[in-house]
Amino acid sequence: MKNFDVQVLGAGIVGRSLALALARAGLSVALRPEAARAPDTPDVRAYALNAASVALLQGLKVWDALPAQAATPVLDMHVQGDAHASAIDFSAWQQQVGALAWITDAAVLERELATAVRFAPHITVLEPGEPATAALTALCEGKASATRESLGIAFERVDYGHKAIAARLQSTRAHQGIARQWFRAPDVLALLPFDTPQPQQSFALVWSLPDAQAAELLALDAAAFEQRLMQATAGEAGELKLVSERAAWPLMRAHASAWCGPGWVLLGDAAHVVHPLAGQGLNLGLADVAALVRVIREREAWRPLGDEKLLRRYARERTAPTWAMGQVTDGLLRLFADDTPALRELRNRGLTLVDKLSPLKRWLTARALNS
Repeated sequence: MKNFDVQVLGAGIVGRSLALALARAGLSVALRPEAARAPDTPDVRAYALNAASVALLQGLKVWDALPAQAATPVLDMHVQGDAHASAIDFSAWQQQVGALAWITDAAVLERELATAVRFAPHITVLEPGEPATAALTALCEGKASATRESLGIAFERVDYGHKAIAARLQSTRAHQGIARQWFRAPDVLALLPFDTPQPQQSFALVWSLPDAQAAELLALDAAAFEQRLMQATAGEAGELKLVSERAAWPLMRAHASAWCGPGWVLLGDAAHVVHPLAGQGLNLGLADVAALVRVIREREAWRPLGDEKLLRRYARERTAPTWAMGQVTDGLLRLFADDTPALRELRNRGLTLVDKLSPLKRWLTARALNS
């Protein structure tokens, strides 16, 4: 049986990023992918990556390998409440950063990470059922982690009764690097600037709605769905056309009751899940990777990789920011899901007030860029 320093369970973006980062730190890594499944439809997911995530991927020599059209910078962000005059705008130029985020094709990013893993000398990709031992096992299997369950770790979850609908769109109007988001009772709609399939005139859609409304939209044909999109966006992003299949998944908030123990540690969705309205889910997972690798690099020479006290350093560093992001997204969702007139007036006035407070906007931008 082969022995490794670290065994990584799960070969998604977080798992492969962790394997690459650990290998670059000089450790031997076994990567155990999940059971392969044939996808029902092409992957239409897109991620909004912040500056910290991009820096991590650059350090792994993956970011610069992405095709130009697979990563689109967000130069401005327009967030609108359920009153037309209620809005907040963020600008990369005003915040003195190159971009507020980068919208990245999930499938292309996964492909480039897989290529990097294939050529990494210190990583062994295990075959299904191939035995291996390691001083540390990192669980990156996602929110349905079977290994976490086998360890008896509670996964405290709140199901929102909502689904996120994702698709790729093409517009008659150039996106100009502007991300648009509408917060209304009871849905949240985001149009993220994208350069595939048509540079400057494509968007990635993420539309979160109650289950019944999501089912209704998914049942519509393309023309009827496009008409509903135009009604929801009031044509502010141009005339929108579907250029992909639609995908949907249930939304929840969840948090593992323990993040580490003797010889094991949780990262990414295996440890925490937040609502996608802030676009921070993958950023939190990649921040987990950066924190764990730094803790391992800085450990005492005599301390073994699976030492629980060592792993608690990582858990202490990451528990607070992921909990806080979960609270923020949960609070925003519940604030905008309530359609009572008094609360609607309060939240719309709040958006307008924040838009006028430049120091607060700078603070919010900094938190989003470096979560």
